[in-house]
Amino acid sequence: MKVSVEVDCTPEEARTFLGLPDVRALNEHMVAEMKKRMDANIAMAAPEELMKTWMAFGGQAQEQFMKLMTAATTAGMRGKTGG
Repeated sequence: MKVSVEVDCTPEEARTFLGLPDVRALNEHMVAEMKKRMDANIAMAAPEELMKTWMAFGGQAQEQFMKLMTAATTAGMRGKTGG
């Protein structure tokens, strides 16, 4: 024997019926905190801020960056030529 039951309710109604806690306030707080942190990190990723950070390390950071870019371009060129 097969029995099918279809329940038409909102998620809030289902949580209330099942006795689950209402987590809307917690969810809203978490989303707001994530937005705040993302906004702060986006400001740090601005080109001017990156250059300030890199320049604070002196010439060594510039050399490492150039090595990274050289390695990336040579690897890309090797991939294009198939060798």
